[in-house]
Amino acid sequence: MRSPRRRRVVAGLLLAPALTCCFASGGGSSGGGSADGSRLRVALAFPPAENFSPYGADATLLSRLGVTEGLTALDANGAAAPALAQSWTRENDRNWLFTLREATFQDGTDVTPAAVAAALTHATEARPVTPALAGVTLTAKKSGDRQVRVTTENPDPALPLRLAGPGLAILSAKAYAGKRVNPVGAATGPFELTEVTGTTAATLDRYDDYWGGRAQAPGIDARFIADGTARTNALRTGQVDVAEAVPVSQASTLTRGTRHETATTRTTSLLLNTRNGAFKDPELRAAAREAVDGSVLAKDVYEGHADPGVGVFGPAVTWAAGKRPALAGRAEAADPAGTAITVATYDNRPELPEVAQVLQQQLKKAGFEVKLEVREYSRLESDALAGKFDAFVGARNSLLDTGDPVSILASDFTCDGGYNLALLCDKKVDRAVADAQKESDTAERQRAALKAEAAVLATDATVPLVHQRIITGVGTSVRGVLLDPYERA
Repeated sequence: MRSPRRRRVVAGLLLAPALTCCFASGGGSSGGGSADGSRLRVALAFPPAENFSPYGADATLLSRLGVTEGLTALDANGAAAPALAQSWTRENDRNWLFTLREATFQDGTDVTPAAVAAALTHATEARPVTPALAGVTLTAKKSGDRQVRVTTENPDPALPLRLAGPGLAILSAKAYAGKRVNPVGAATGPFELTEVTGTTAATLDRYDDYWGGRAQAPGIDARFIADGTARTNALRTGQVDVAEAVPVSQASTLTRGTRHETATTRTTSLLLNTRNGAFKDPELRAAAREAVDGSVLAKDVYEGHADPGVGVFGPAVTWAAGKRPALAGRAEAADPAGTAITVATYDNRPELPEVAQVLQQQLKKAGFEVKLEVREYSRLESDALAGKFDAFVGARNSLLDTGDPVSILASDFTCDGGYNLALLCDKKVDRAVADAQKESDTAERQRAALKAEAAVLATDATVPLVHQRIITGVGTSVRGVLLDPYERA
């Protein structure tokens, strides 16, 4: 039996996966780790794209389902909070010492310094680079019975934030025994992934020895439903208890008690392929930027459930408001003169195809010839990263991977970025991001991040369209739901 104090510690972490297990459908008190709840049925928008690999897009899916966790988590203010590490100290510019709490993996083995160091080492070797490690080189080694020393090649003031990234989940040795990393039965979260039915469903059972206390729900039955209307209907007809990413077009079909709206750090952007094709030309990128009107998208496509795009970081990132430097060095727009382009997007978020259609009209009016390519996300990502489209319309949570604003810029817009859909490689951007990475003071790091954001925007590699508010459908029989602005849990 876990102590009440330990359970309260977990409950205080807004983003800890344990909160997923606090959801209870149909009965029982949640106190004392009760097993009185029924299985939670959830409809998720994105199916596993990489066989539940912890290093790509599926890392967030694993975190969201309460399967994996890292050394740290993020609290309500976006600061690093304890998870598998109960505390840490910074020994010098490059060395951090993390003290582990007593915990076990789902295969029954102990979470030891050696196991944690091995897990972090595997993460550093993953290719492509997991987003949380973009531009960062680190090593991890056992230090005594309960501690792990993490050393970075260069000073990294944001390391505790970085280690909260879903891509840096700690797994047991079992996970790395095969040809691919397999988190089944090898993670530490309150729920264990027990069965996967292709890309359509997954079954999770409660892990009774979870360090934070037993979940109330004995398990989770997850269905992956890319169609937003179908997800909403599944909730309305009682087939699921929670439906994520309800389309704005379906919001009015849910009663006030089941419709929940959350301001998030998610931005929908038009990313322009700067490496090859039409938008290799900065003047044509400028023409695309001038053609786009995000206020139309916010009003018409998102029906007021979004704000017009102002940058990589939107209104939910409150420290950015009113502090952005002026942009300099932008190219002058050229006449597209019938230039043919292909704009790709995915339909897991049903607003995106509608956004793409409006953009098609706006770009055509400016003089482009526009072809749209719409697929399910798992069938689109690899082609987008390979530069097979001229432009990509995507929704990205700017603080998802680490909570550190500099890290998202490094991942998405630097030459070595692991999720660089714009294929941007610009010396000024890389230099600005590198300067920001050196800052340890929180306020100075934020100011430097805004300078780096300005350098990115000046290239017109990305055109921020809208900043989203996420609508989640929650059944009336579900209690204890806490909606996560970082979309990790």
